[in-house]
Amino acid sequence: QVQLVESGGGLVQAGGSLRLSCAASGRTFGTYVMGWFRQAPGKEREFVAGISWSGDMTYNADSVKGRFTISRDNAKNTAYLQMNSLKPEDTAVYYCAASSGRNLAIKLYEYDYWGQGTQVTVSS
Repeated sequence: QVQLVESGGGLVQAGGSLRLSCAASGRTFGTYVMGWFRQAPGKEREFVAGISWSGDMTYNADSVKGRFTISRDNAKNTAYLQMNSLKPEDTAVYYCAASSGRNLAIKLYEYDYWGQGTQVTVSS
């Protein structure tokens, strides 16, 4: 079992940057595909970015391509989401998630473990 704790959210002006972290418990972090999702008020939770267990493959949603970068450090049991050029429409609660599957995953049901989320607010 994996426990996930997100941090790094906050209030930032449009055009600014934030780096989210997702700290995982357990010794098997390196065997999980990791993903970031977000949920804005009144909207469904949506996929943002995913990374393979080794970190050699990543995939971003079209809405964040060229602005967000997902990465991981298996030695530190931590995944990251670097967010640049933030826009007001990026405002949401951001969740990290872990999948025990072998392939990159973009669907909510493909993920087995979830963090509690961290709020990101982008002001215009």
